[in-house]
Formats: sequence, C-alpha cells, structure tokens
Amino acid sequence: MGYHNMATMSETAGIKLGLKSRQATFDDYEEITALASRYRLEPETREEWVHLWANNPVYHQLRDWPIGWVFENEEKRIVAYIGNVPLLYELGDQRLTVTASRALVVDVPYRSYSFQLLNQFFKQKQVDLFLDTTVNAEASKVHEVFRALRVPMGTWNEAAFWITNYRGFSASVLATKEFKAARWLSQPLSVGLFLRDRMEGRFWKTRCNGNEASFCSQFDERFDDFWQQLRRNFPQRLLANRSREMLSWHFKRPMENGKAWVLTVDNGSKLAAYAIFFRQDNSASSLKRMRLVDFQALDGNAELLRPLICLALARCRSEGIHMLECMGFAPDKQRVIEALAPHRRKLTSWRYFYKATNRQLAETLKDPKVWDPSCFDGDASL
Repeated sequence: MGYHNMATMSETAGIKLGLKSRQATFDDYEEITALASRYRLEPETREEWVHLWANNPVYHQLRDWPIGWVFENEEKRIVAYIGNVPLLYELGDQRLTVTASRALVVDVPYRSYSFQLLNQFFKQKQVDLFLDTTVNAEASKVHEVFRALRVPMGTWNEAAFWITNYRGFSASVLATKEFKAARWLSQPLSVGLFLRDRMEGRFWKTRCNGNEASFCSQFDERFDDFWQQLRRNFPQRLLANRSREMLSWHFKRPMENGKAWVLTVDNGSKLAAYAIFFRQDNSASSLKRMRLVDFQALDGNAELLRPLICLALARCRSEGIHMLECMGFAPDKQRVIEALAPHRRKLTSWRYFYKATNRQLAETLKDPKVWDPSCFDGDASL
C-alpha cells in the first residue's frame, strides 16, 4: 500500500476540524482498512497487516515501538493513518535502526493534517534512518518540507519492463484510458506490440539458455551463509539485513500465496546469487505484474542477473502474467537489464526518499557508492 494523493488546505475550508492524534493499535485494523479501501489502496487481511509487526524480528528487539499513528475526528472515527515498520540495516560495523513509512492515507476533508501525520513519523528519536520507497508526486513535496532527500543511486522515476502477455497487457493499457471500445481494440493493439517486440529482438534477447538459474521454494540455511559473506564483501555499502530470518519474515505471506518467487544461481552447494520477484498487480486496470525487487551476487557479478530475469520471464509467459518490471537498480545491474531490451515507462514522481538523523551518517549517505538500492528497501515489497 502506498501514498494517496494529498490535497491543499483550501479543500478543508468550511469543514469543522479538530482532530486528535494517537498511536495506532492492532484493534484499529477494520477502520484503517476501510479508510484505505475508500482510496483504492490494496486491501490486506488482518493477519497480513498484523504480521508486519507481530512476526517482525526487529519489532521485538525495540522497546515501545509505535506501529503507526492515527487521527480521529470529533466522532472518534479514524480519518488519517500512517504505518511505522521497523527494519535493520548495516553499514560496516554500524547497526542502524531504520523505519519505513507505510500506507499514508488521509480522508479528503482532513488533508491538511498530512503534514502533522508525517511529523509524527519523522520526529522519532530512536531511529537512525527514515526510508520512504512508495512516494507519489504529492507526497514528495511534503517529504522535501521535512528535508528528506532523494536516494542518490538508481533511477526512481522510471521503470523498465517486458510484456509477457500481450492481450492482457493491451486490455489493461486501454482500461486506464477508459476507451469504450477497449474490448475490441485490445486484439489489434496486442498484435502490434507483439510484432514490434519480434522485430526488435526482445524474444531472442530474453531467451533462457541452459539451466544456470533455478527456483527455490524456501529460504534455507544457505541464505544465512550468503548474508554473512555479503556483509564481509561489501563493508562500505548500506545493506538491509538479508538474513534467513529477515527474508522469511519479509516474504512469508507472498511466498505462501505464490506471489513471490525466489530464483538462485548456485556455486556447488552454496549460493552465488539470488533474485526475488514479487507480484504487484494493479487491480484498477486488471494488470497482472511481477516486479524484480532484489538481486544480490556475492562477487558483485551483475551478469548473473541475466539468467535469473530470463527464467522469470519464461514463467510469467507460461502463467499468463502481463508484464515483468524493474526499477531503481545501481548502474552495473541496470546495464544487464538494458541489455535485455526492455520497454520503459515514466513514473509520476521520484519514489525513494531517505533522511538520516545524525550528521555523520547523513554525510556518508550523500555518496552514491554507499547505496545499492532496490524495491527490497522500505515498504516497496512488504
């Protein structure tokens, strides 16, 4: 769930305001979900929502961690909410307490309270680093007011993608345009897109060659070994904790539902690299979308990403998923993605903002080489 559009203060003119702020509780689930659903944010079951904290290893290490904040109106009805999900990152020998905002949503008459809601989030004292990875155009302006910065690595206002089901993809595109004849136009549009991709060689460039990559059904002990080696190999890089425990928590629900795929390249009995793909559909346009959310290689060999993407593309085609998408990767990984001849689309805003709470860390994070960003960061794949 991401950020809903924010309105200006003039929209609240004539409305009696007087909201009360408090910390969110698990008992607020029904009201928060109802509020989010009114603004077309993807619904979560209570079990999925509570899982973000109740089964989060970092949450249990911290004292008095708020799961978020709500604003109640004079009728004690929740009209605004922001979630607060704790994460663990490392930079060399530093262990950083990080938080990701989640599902900022404010009812229309109360949109002027968006600033106060974000103020609750950014004024936390026990946090080293704030991450927001699902920021829309309106929310980006507010983040700049709070001096949050754009991540200096990767392109976070553009996405690369491949079409893996032409009829479904075409129908989804036409649905967003609200064409009355969308049902009839989808067939000729899909044929045109298919022929263009054939002519430009996209099928040849994304063909699976050999059995270098394979699917993995769970995060086994190899992932702990991989994480420890990754930390040692890249001590000057900001890294989200990718231990077996954290990966299992992060992707538990989507893996159970078949909405997350883990693909690996093996080196004997050990992992040489892995990629995680995460289902992120757009229900409003009936788009079925798989997104590459993380890729790591022990020796930094970005070329290992190629067989992983090709295998994922083959599965998308076989399962009727409409597209596979990537965004925000560092240049070495992005070069591999570009070699596979994707399409490109512009996003409405820069998606990834951060804010460090101490001056030394803030200066360190200005260096693009410190970053290896992906949609594993923040709440982009939670």
